[in-house]
Amino acid sequence: MTLRIVFMGTPDFAARSLAEIAAAGHEVVLVYTQPPRRRGRGQSEQKTPVHQLAEILGIPVATPESFKSAEVVEDFAALDADVAAVVAYGQILPQAALDAPRFGCLNLHASLLPRWRGAAPIQRAIMAGDETTGVQIQQMEAGLDTGPILLSEVVRIDGADTAASLHDKLMETGALMWPRTLSALERGSLEAVPQDEAGATYAKKISSAEARIDWSRPARALVDHIRGLSPFPGAWFELQTEKGPVRVKVLMAHLAEGQGEAGTALDDALRIACGEGAIQLVRLQREGKGAMAAEDFLRGTALLAGTVLS
Repeated sequence: MTLRIVFMGTPDFAARSLAEIAAAGHEVVLVYTQPPRRRGRGQSEQKTPVHQLAEILGIPVATPESFKSAEVVEDFAALDADVAAVVAYGQILPQAALDAPRFGCLNLHASLLPRWRGAAPIQRAIMAGDETTGVQIQQMEAGLDTGPILLSEVVRIDGADTAASLHDKLMETGALMWPRTLSALERGSLEAVPQDEAGATYAKKISSAEARIDWSRPARALVDHIRGLSPFPGAWFELQTEKGPVRVKVLMAHLAEGQGEAGTALDDALRIACGEGAIQLVRLQREGKGAMAAEDFLRGTALLAGTVLS
């Protein structure tokens, strides 16, 4: 039996899953994604990555602003789908929508639940210093990532991983899980395992204020903080210049030797003291400029030993 599937997703992370589901030969009757938004300097209207891929694949697309509308939910139910495959859609689905497909709605989540439920699981895992994470497909419930787990894959977080590189690992691993999950669903062999609520943690959205580097923290924690926010939104500090404070993002750093007052440059080469130990800034991005290596940054921005960063 070929499943009749509705796909719901928005970013690149989701588009990779759509490609894998379509390649497996399932009938994707409709794709739901976020509406086109105006982006970039020219503020041109841009379709989401999932929208663009669906058009290439010849799959019709729906872009409702919200699933709060009864009419939207009715249209969704009228599709008579076997299952909805949901990946980073960005909309809250009401219970009526969750119950509409024959097998309900399945969601791909980029962590090992119940750890890091919520919006920013990839960033939070690195920022917390986790050594492993993973991807899971769960049966969706009304609660935030609370549904039982259907399939899991563990992924190691390497010491050099950033949010960007870990995103790509999890994207690929997760996409390849869909054909296995849907095949098991057809056979009736999926086993739903309830989550252990005692281990729940939450990956709330990262604010600009939280991304600011707190130099009083230990060096190891700051390296993880920087990796977890690279390249977006970017861990940052303020540098005082003759023209006033300038925001600088740090996109890559590693542990270094040295000790001093937290936030103080220990040399002229971007070795900065932390609450414990020191870090070497390797790749930076000054406000209004592109990302660059440390040596290139220093050619245009003086940051001498004794400079205090805030």
